Amino acid sequence: MTKQFKKNVLKGIAAAPGIIISKAYLYKKDKEEIFRESVDDAELAIQNLKDALEKSKKELKKIFELAVDKMGEKRAGIFEAQLMILDDPVLLENVIKRIKTEKLNPEFVISSEISKYQDIMDASSEPYMKERSHDIEDIKNRIIRNLRKKKWKSRIDSDVLVVTDVITPADTVLFTRVNVKGYITDFGGLTSHAAIVARSLNIPAVVGLHDATSRIRDNDTLIVDGINGIVIINPDEEQLAQYKEKIKKLHQFGSELLKLRDKPSVTTDGKKIVLQANVDLEEELEYVVQNGAEGIGLVRTEQLFQVADSFPDEETQFEVYSKLAEKLYPNEITIRTFDIGGDKVLPLDIKEPNPFLGWRGIRFLLDNEDLFKTQLRALLRASSHRNIKVMFPMIGSIKEIRRSKKIIEQCKAELKDAGQHFDNDLPIGIMIEVPSAAVMAGDFAAEVDFVSIGTNDLIQYILAVDRGNENVFEQYQEFHPAIVRTLKHIITEGKKNNATVSICGEMAADILAVPLLIGLGLDSLSVSSSILPHIKKIIRSIKYSDVEQLANECLKFKVEEQIKTSIHKYYKTHFADDIQQLLKD
Repeated sequence: MTKQFKKNVLKGIAAAPGIIISKAYLYKKDKEEIFRESVDDAELAIQNLKDALEKSKKELKKIFELAVDKMGEKRAGIFEAQLMILDDPVLLENVIKRIKTEKLNPEFVISSEISKYQDIMDASSEPYMKERSHDIEDIKNRIIRNLRKKKWKSRIDSDVLVVTDVITPADTVLFTRVNVKGYITDFGGLTSHAAIVARSLNIPAVVGLHDATSRIRDNDTLIVDGINGIVIINPDEEQLAQYKEKIKKLHQFGSELLKLRDKPSVTTDGKKIVLQANVDLEEELEYVVQNGAEGIGLVRTEQLFQVADSFPDEETQFEVYSKLAEKLYPNEITIRTFDIGGDKVLPLDIKEPNPFLGWRGIRFLLDNEDLFKTQLRALLRASSHRNIKVMFPMIGSIKEIRRSKKIIEQCKAELKDAGQHFDNDLPIGIMIEVPSAAVMAGDFAAEVDFVSIGTNDLIQYILAVDRGNENVFEQYQEFHPAIVRTLKHIITEGKKNNATVSICGEMAADILAVPLLIGLGLDSLSVSSSILPHIKKIIRSIKYSDVEQLANECLKFKVEEQIKTSIHKYYKTHFADDIQQLLKD
């Protein structure tokens, strides 16, 4: 069902997360008109050009220094790239040559030559290259203004939401001096440098609205929802109340845990652990972002048909996957293809005597190739920002992996013929959930880019225990020695065959299990967003060499009670009371 928006709601691209309510400031730059004119003194024109280039360099160097202070040297490298264009010997040589031979004014020549770069980028099929064209435009206008000795205007009112047609990276950084609250633009996308700068500075931004500057007036009250890509103009009481409540909820995570949001998930001795979130499609993604997830390690697409009671068409899926990719950009999201059957009811009138061992997961998809291809085409089309990974559920054989990969290649060929853009290097992964995949983890890993351990099913299949059966539920033991040793085997074999190994089952969200999992060698955990800050706190409190020792000790035990006792002893020895409190029910 399509969500209906009120007339004062604009929908764009969520470029930088956060929610803010403030006043609008319409920011307009004078557009420089360029005319082809003759010059009498070519040498004077060339000297004026060199002076303008030098002044442009000085301006950009100042912006670069401010950017380093605000967002760090790595991300400030955007401006170093712009400086390199100003020093491009080929560009300078061509411009000087044309001024000399054609006796043309430098404004016209510099505009003409730099526009050649822009035309190449605009002709590209890659969104990233098209976005770079805006950065080149910024440099061109800067040089022309300095040739005409015009002052660079970027002074605006404090504490406002900037509304403009397109914003440059330089503007984004300079506006931080007046505490700009957010950005709204008519044009631009996720990969624009301005969007990247806004994300780095934690300033909410919604871009690509097309008609924002024509519909918004100075001093309008605006709500900018940089998580869902929504701008509300002069909100009514209901909208204000709704968003004030959202803002309140986003601040209720606890001051200590919020402090961890932007801190790296790293052990005390420097071991990096990628910490991602598991989501259903209907979950509010702002909590994923606010809790500091480094992307999504598992998107359960089954929600799509569980809500609609039918399989969604390609366009519906494309819209959903695209929005997910946009909201989480530049972080990666791993989208699992339909995991149907077992405890997930099929949207078909089919009954099986033993659904957990029946027609489910990849078996169902490969037997329904048209449905499978519909989902894969939608995923590929949504992958143009290059932050989507695809993952197949319930893989039990090499043959299933190879056939799935072949179908992906067929989908790519179909999309190519249709002129559709997609990530040709879309990373492919599998869930390791059944014993055959666990035993042959190395061989399976060699076929794909990554593997993710689904402990929920893996444990019940290895131990032959239905986790939903009350009679045997207590025998479902994640710390069973067979499970711990199997996890170690999967991790070792996966890494040996150059696949990244993560875990997305419920075991990853168990506070007690986290030190053991990291000690076993996992580099990535994906958990519910609500528990994510707690897991990060655990990770940042452990020493990798200590948990390695813990894991090696646990691998020798023969009963689960010994493993649990060892982990509890580790917590008691190494952790403060506040973390030990998390272990209590």
